[in-house]
Amino acid sequence: MALRMRRMGREYETNPEKEQEARLTRKDMSTYGRLLQYVRPYWPWMVVSIIALLFSVGLGLILPLVIRNLVDLIVVESDVPQLNMLAAGLFIVFILQAIFSFVNQISLAYVGENAVADIRVQVYSHIQTLSLRYFTDHRTGEVVSRITNDVQQLQSAITDDLVALLRQGLTLIGAAILLFWLDWRLTVIILLGIPFITLTMVWLGRKIRRESKAVQDALAQAANVVEETVSGVRIVKSFTREAYEIGRFSAKVDETYEAAMRRAKIGATLGPIIGFMAFASITITLWFGAYEVMQGQLTAGDLVAYLVYTMMVAAPIASLAGLYARFQSAIGATERLFDLLDTEPDIVSKPNALQLPAVTGEVVFEDVSFAYTTAVSILKNVSFTAKPGQVVALVGPSGAGKSTLISLIPRFWDADAGKVLVDGYDIREVDLHSLRVQIGIVPQETLLFSDTVYANILYGRLDASREEVEAAAQAANAHDFILNDLPEGYDTFVGERGVKLSGGQRQRIAIARAILKDPRILILDEATSSLDSESESLVQEALDRLMQARTSFVIAHRLSTIVNADWVLVLNDGKVVEQGTHASLLEDAAGLYTRLYQMQFKAAAGEEIPMLADEGE
Repeated sequence: MALRMRRMGREYETNPEKEQEARLTRKDMSTYGRLLQYVRPYWPWMVVSIIALLFSVGLGLILPLVIRNLVDLIVVESDVPQLNMLAAGLFIVFILQAIFSFVNQISLAYVGENAVADIRVQVYSHIQTLSLRYFTDHRTGEVVSRITNDVQQLQSAITDDLVALLRQGLTLIGAAILLFWLDWRLTVIILLGIPFITLTMVWLGRKIRRESKAVQDALAQAANVVEETVSGVRIVKSFTREAYEIGRFSAKVDETYEAAMRRAKIGATLGPIIGFMAFASITITLWFGAYEVMQGQLTAGDLVAYLVYTMMVAAPIASLAGLYARFQSAIGATERLFDLLDTEPDIVSKPNALQLPAVTGEVVFEDVSFAYTTAVSILKNVSFTAKPGQVVALVGPSGAGKSTLISLIPRFWDADAGKVLVDGYDIREVDLHSLRVQIGIVPQETLLFSDTVYANILYGRLDASREEVEAAAQAANAHDFILNDLPEGYDTFVGERGVKLSGGQRQRIAIARAILKDPRILILDEATSSLDSESESLVQEALDRLMQARTSFVIAHRLSTIVNADWVLVLNDGKVVEQGTHASLLEDAAGLYTRLYQMQFKAAAGEEIPMLADEGE
C-alpha cells in the first residue's frame, strides 16, 4: 500500500511523442475500418438493428411535440378529451419504442458476440502459425493478454459504441433540425458552445487513448507474472519465494492501477466538463426562451418542447465525449491486436511446395550453420549423415549446440547456411506439415495437456481407435499403471501439465503418444535423465520399442544410450569435432569423446564427477 501511495504522489509527466501518437489520424480510421470488417458477415442482423434504431429514435423525437401540445392544452384550451387522446398516444409511442429498442439490442448482441468470437479464433489461429522465434521474443502472458483483454475491449467498439454513435448522431441531427424549426435564434445560441465542447473532447480524448494503451500493456505484464508463477509453482514453493512473487505481482498490479487511475481521472474530468458546457448553454437558452414567451413570440408549449429538444441535443453531446474516449481506448487495443495479426511467421512452406512422401529416414546435414542472433553463432559448418533406422547419439558439453541441431530437423528454425536433407529432399523445399507429420519428439520435460490420459495419447493421431490407443500404451509400459493406479483409468484427468502423475508416468504417456503417431524420424531429449531407477528402466524399455526401425536422434546424458547408439556425434562450440561408433571414437585416447566417456564412467561408478552433458541445455 505504501508503494502504491508513493506512486500516486508522483507528478504526471507528458510525453510529446506519445501525445502525437494519441491524435486521431487517418491511420486510426483505417484501423477502425479494418476492425469493422469483422461485422460484415453479419450485416443482415446489423441492418435489422439499425432499422430498429431509426424507428426508436424517430419515436423519441415525437415526444417533445406531444409534450408541447399537452402544455398548450392545459394552459390555453383546457380540452380534457383531447388531453386523454394525447396521453393514450404517448403510451403507444413508449410501447413501440420499447419494442424497437429490444429488437435493436438483441440483434446488436448477436452481431457483437459473433464478431468477437471470430476475432478470438482468428488471433488464436494466427498464433498457431507463428514460428518459435516469435515465442522466444514475446512472453506467454503478453500473448494471452492479446486474446483476452484486448479482444474484450473491442467488443463494444465494433457494436455497442458504433450503434450508440448512430443513435446519438441521429438524435442530435433530428433534434437540431426541429430546434431550428421551432426557433432559429435560440438554436444559434446553443451552436455557439459546440466548438468549445468539441475541442475539449478531442484534447482529453487523446490523453485517454494514451493511458488506455498503458493499462493494456500493464495488464499484459501482470498476466505474464501469473503465467510464470503458476507454471513454475514447484520452483516457487521449493525456494519459498511466495512473498517475493506476491511482491512482484503487486508491483505489476500497482502499475496497472496507476495507469487505470490516470485514465479514470481524465475520463471523470471529461464528462463533467462537457456536461457543464452543455447545461450552461441550456441555462442561457432557458433565460432567452422565457424572455420570448413574455414577449409573445413563443407559446409555453413551444418553450417546453424546445427545452426537451435542447436536452436531446445536450445528452448526445455529453455521451459523444464518453464514446470518443472509449473509441480512443479501442484504437489502442486494436493496434496491439493487429500488430500480432500482421506478424508474419518466418518458417513457412513455400508456394506450391512439394509434399514430402513417406520417408525411410535418411537425414543429411551439409555444412549447416545457424545463429539465433547475428552476434553469436550456435552451429558452424555441421555435416553428417544419419542412415535410415540408425540411432544417433549427440554428446558434448553444455552449450555445444545439441538442442539447436535437433530443432533444425523439424524446421523449428531454419539454417542460416547449408542444407538439411531428408531422403534427399531439402526440407525448405517441401510442405512443412508433410515434414513434421513424419517426425516424433519426446522432450526431456514432458508436457501433457489438462485433459484425460486417453486424450493425451490420442493427440499423437486423432483418428486412432480405442484399441490402437491402448496398444500404444502397452508398448510404452503405461497400460498397467493406467488401469491399476489411476482412479478412472484412461478417463482420468491428468491436471495442468500432467501434475497429477509422476515423472515416469508422464514420460510413458508421452512415449505412447509418439508410438501412436508412428513417425519415421524420432527425436529424444534424453527422457530418462531425471527419473528414479525403476521408472527409468520402464521408460527405457518403452523407448527401445519406440526406436525400433526408426531413425532416432538422442541427446545423450546416459552411458547406456551412448554405448548402444549406432552413430555418435560429438559437438563442441557449435562444431561436430568427432563422429563415429562408440568403439571407434574410444580409439582416440586424446579425443574429446574419450574424455567425456571416462568422466561419465567414473560418475557411474559413484564418483562426484559431472554428467556427460548438462541436462538443462
